[in-house]
Amino acid sequence: MAFYKLSDIDTMAPETVLKEDCKEQTRKILKELDGLQNLLYAERKHSVLVILQGLDASGKDGAIKNVFGKLNPQGVSVNSFKVPTEEEAAHDFLWRVHQHVPSKGSMQVFNRSHYEDVLVTRVYGNCSDKKAKQRFAAINAFEELLQVHNNTVILKFYLHVSANEQQERLKERMTNPAKMWKYNQKDFEEAKQRDKYYKYYEDCFKHCNKPEWKIVPADQNWYKEYIISLTILEKLKALKMKFPTLT
Repeated sequence: MAFYKLSDIDTMAPETVLKEDCKEQTRKILKELDGLQNLLYAERKHSVLVILQGLDASGKDGAIKNVFGKLNPQGVSVNSFKVPTEEEAAHDFLWRVHQHVPSKGSMQVFNRSHYEDVLVTRVYGNCSDKKAKQRFAAINAFEELLQVHNNTVILKFYLHVSANEQQERLKERMTNPAKMWKYNQKDFEEAKQRDKYYKYYEDCFKHCNKPEWKIVPADQNWYKEYIISLTILEKLKALKMKFPTLT
């Protein structure tokens, strides 16, 4: 079992990694990934669920646009999980999630996910430690169900952004016309809860680790996109998929 202490993990790319080289590698990876996604769709034996988690302004939207936006839209779906609606809150916390899991041959991206129900709910005291442990068990059973019974490859990414970079990105939403639609004054208050979020994220990493989480340095978007695309590529190649032949 891997143990992650977020305050000890770098949010930047290693100094030996050069930006332009990395961006060129990402372009090549995405081209190969596009072909593998087509193969995934044709073979229809596996599905892929990508979970993106992170603090506000960690770059989830950018990753979706610049990684998954390069793939065939027929085979990729994206779903964002915000505050539960009245109907969703009347069901168990996984009810709204299960209906969006990927079918065989497809790839589904969760922008935030079922983990919000053991993160933000704990930060604001709406979920006790006892209930969180119960939910961890439910999440593990849910993810095992997908992996074992539907051949779903689950990739869980935590986008790790520093406090300084987060503040810069939140401030940019006040001045950049293209990003003003994202501005929410509450995000600055939410950012003050970083230590609590770290604590509860680390709890998720510890108790829901099959599959394990990938901690992605997210201060530099070009490196974040490289790590995400490379991880997905390696997982898809490991499936050793083949195009169906005539029967």
